[in-house]
Amino acid sequence: QVQLVESGGGSVQAGGSLRLSCAVSGFARTMGWFRQAPGKEREGVASILTGDSTYYADSVKGRFTISQDNAENTVYLQMNSLKPEDTAMYYCAAKSGGAWYPFRSDLYRFWGQGTQVTVSS
Repeated sequence: QVQLVESGGGSVQAGGSLRLSCAVSGFARTMGWFRQAPGKEREGVASILTGDSTYYADSVKGRFTISQDNAENTVYLQMNSLKPEDTAMYYCAAKSGGAWYPFRSDLYRFWGQGTQVTVSS
């Protein structure tokens, strides 16, 4: 069983930065960050595989960075140059094994409760 607790969301002006944290209890081979804006489908933002392979949505490449601190059992999403279109509820997700399909949300078994990110223009 894996438990995930997100933190770090908030409100920021366009061009600003936020760092989301996901505290992980239990083993997870793959971690992902997803987001869902009102009226839109959930979409993958970034994913990291044990061994530090990472994958990003085109919309966030060069602005967001996913990383993990194994000593702290925490996964981070550093978000820079934020845009109003980044406004969404952000979710941390985990899967313990299987092939790496970074943005197949149906393959992630464990989910956090979400943290809201609001970017104003």
